[in-house]
Amino acid sequence: MRRVLFLVAAVLAVIGSGRAVRGRDVTYDSRSLIIDGQRKIVFSGSIHYPRSTPEMWPSLIAKAKEGGLDAIETYVFWNVHEPQPGHYDFSGGHDIVRFIKEVQAQGLYACLRIGPFIQSEWSYGGLPFWLHDIPGIVFRSDNEPFKVIILSLRSLVVCILAWHPDIYSQGLDRLTVYRVQSVDDNIVHMQNFTAKVVSMMQSENLYASQGGPIILSQIENEYGTVQKAYGQEGLAYVQWAAQMAEGLQTGVPWVMCKQNNAPGHVTFVGPNSPNKPSIWTENWTTHYQVYGEDAPLRSAEDIAFHVTLFIAAKKGSFVNYYMYHGGTNFGRTASAFVTTSYYDQAPLDEYGLTTQPKWGHLKELHAAIKLCSTPLLSGVQVNLYLGPQQQAYIFNAVSGECAAFLINNDSSNAASVPFRNASYDLPPMSISILPDCKNVSTQYTTRTMGRGEVLDAADVWQEFTEAIPNFDSTSTRSETLLEQMNTTKDSSDYLWYTFRFQHESSDTQAILDVSSLGHALHAFVNGQAVGELYFTYAKETRSVQGSRKNPRFKFETSVSLSKGINNVSLLSVMVGMPDSGAFLENRAAGLRTVMIRDKQDNNDFTNYSWGYQIGLQGETLQIYTEQGSSQVQWKKFSNAGNPLTWYKTRVDAPPGDVPVGLNLASMGKGEAWVNGQSIGRYWPSYRTPNGSAQTWYHVPRSFLKPAGNLLVLQEEEGGNPLQVSLDTVSISQVCGHVTASHLAPVSSWIEHNQGYKNPAKVSGRRPKVLLACPSKSKISRISFASYGTPLGNCKNSMAVGTCHSQNSKAVVEEACLGKMKCSIPVSVRQFGGDPCPAKAKSLMVVAECR
Repeated sequence: MRRVLFLVAAVLAVIGSGRAVRGRDVTYDSRSLIIDGQRKIVFSGSIHYPRSTPEMWPSLIAKAKEGGLDAIETYVFWNVHEPQPGHYDFSGGHDIVRFIKEVQAQGLYACLRIGPFIQSEWSYGGLPFWLHDIPGIVFRSDNEPFKVIILSLRSLVVCILAWHPDIYSQGLDRLTVYRVQSVDDNIVHMQNFTAKVVSMMQSENLYASQGGPIILSQIENEYGTVQKAYGQEGLAYVQWAAQMAEGLQTGVPWVMCKQNNAPGHVTFVGPNSPNKPSIWTENWTTHYQVYGEDAPLRSAEDIAFHVTLFIAAKKGSFVNYYMYHGGTNFGRTASAFVTTSYYDQAPLDEYGLTTQPKWGHLKELHAAIKLCSTPLLSGVQVNLYLGPQQQAYIFNAVSGECAAFLINNDSSNAASVPFRNASYDLPPMSISILPDCKNVSTQYTTRTMGRGEVLDAADVWQEFTEAIPNFDSTSTRSETLLEQMNTTKDSSDYLWYTFRFQHESSDTQAILDVSSLGHALHAFVNGQAVGELYFTYAKETRSVQGSRKNPRFKFETSVSLSKGINNVSLLSVMVGMPDSGAFLENRAAGLRTVMIRDKQDNNDFTNYSWGYQIGLQGETLQIYTEQGSSQVQWKKFSNAGNPLTWYKTRVDAPPGDVPVGLNLASMGKGEAWVNGQSIGRYWPSYRTPNGSAQTWYHVPRSFLKPAGNLLVLQEEEGGNPLQVSLDTVSISQVCGHVTASHLAPVSSWIEHNQGYKNPAKVSGRRPKVLLACPSKSKISRISFASYGTPLGNCKNSMAVGTCHSQNSKAVVEEACLGKMKCSIPVSVRQFGGDPCPAKAKSLMVVAECR
């Protein structure tokens, strides 16, 4: 069957009239974007600045460029930049201007997806939670409190000038400044935030119309998936959002993602107008991971197949890989049940290392398609059927240049098809590009976690146990159960629900029955944890939780009561805010009903006197920081297994500059901080059906000092810190497997074949195995080499086959040992003779990097 996975068809809703719309530098027509007067095929990749660090940005962007990308795409994260009304943060890892300038410095274009709603598996879809408290607000609708909220431009100007003082001369005239300073303080809305971001970009000349790198901006995100729920107000909102965006005069096209009815100058993969190009804004490179669920992976071949099909069949000219680098959901930024590691199987993994063969395979694809740019962008498309499930898309340019895409849609069988007086063998479910890049050579890599310092000595750890609050110790009271998000205001994952009651019966046994909208729960009666041990795929815990698909759950357990006053304390835990769906402002979490049943009565405490505590004591005191840590009395480590316990220690950074991961496989659930900076939530006890869970957590090198780093773990369930270690992450092994029928890497086509001659006739082009270790490492050992008929493949085990050249290892060692990268031609001459003249041969090599 056709391999179509995770395809988010995002349309370029180019907001505009029926003719080509002209900015100063970026225009478009029905075929493609036109940049500086030239049609362009653009390959873009998503790299989100808050999911990495400023120190990582140059390397990530450089690797994206080396992989054949033309542009970098990023969302703008509203709740990161404006956590409270009128209080902005564009510093450090939130400095989007610095990020865009780095893209520009490396010669790439930028695509800015402002939203401001973004989804992106990000807390509250990127919306700041304080919007929820605006009276009468309805998110993402034709609703005045959401659309048009008056902002004190006094605050706006002070904020912008703090980061970019030249804005007076660049973006705001005297009249605008006067208006800003004369309006009373109030709250920010979608239009003001969008205008603010645009103004910041314009003040730094970052739009293409100003000579900058930004060639596209996006307003809203995937609204087509929820628009029906809003009726006419949804349609009016789409029209308003498009008009509002266009009115900001960026000089480049605006796009909408998944919006078939995008008005004016905005498109969708379709597109929704014959005068707009086909743009794919989210070609998923894998799938994000959710706690407790297996994540389907997507192969390099499947991605390449559908990219090529999009370009050939739909005349697509813009493809964005979501994600090209996923990165890390630091702190509490991940949405509900999404893991801290984000898109780790993207072409660049969480740590910024290349994921092979995905990175290399797509690099070859990009180079091959770029060779066909002229006929693709100016030629006439002809569709030719070559068989029952085989067809060709041919592009003939006026100049005589031709590009052809031969497609075999049969998922089981290869096919031999005639085309222009030649016969071509097409593998199952494949597209061959002429110039043909189907059989590209790329390597596989193995990522290794090098065991670092194991913190297994009890005397290096200290602990602080959270006090279990009771009704008398709380100050917030209500006569009913409160909704969790509206109570915590996203200031914490935790909300304590407490009550006390008089128990007169001599029967001390009862059943505690709690229903919750999510996400997890810890229960205490008279200060003692209660509940049976719950098993989350091989690990045990007394907590109980829902899932991303169904966050609701029911907690029922036997409890022992005291005669007289009993205190019940229920800790409701959220594992991220929701991020999508219609009427997001109405979503709810936390406890819904609480009952205690004994032999005599069913006592319903849902509408009862409740006391509340927002967050944990350690959170309030910020004991994960140097200063906050001194505010509490830490004790010597006693024993593992205690719930709601904080652990702290000191750890030295591993030597070198390779990435670092904190191994938390022995822990249960909680959050981790290094030198006061949160590296995210952890939950290795919640395993997937196949028994896996995220166990390593990225610690950016910029978070670390050479020695004496403060490591603090906030453990909910009772994990064991004595098995925690700070490990290094590296590419330890590379593997290449190329047959004699492979074509050479596309780079050699460009070097030896300027134009569209027959590549087979170009001298010096032979199939090659290419191996490359990461920077600052070299090939230290050849662990396997066989020229002949080797068995297996780079994904699994390999062995020497019935045909094998005895010179294999010596030839490869001579070519590769001590080098960062090498190439070995796959030829009889290279290996000193033909080990089996009658057989088709290949070369498989496995090398170790040190």
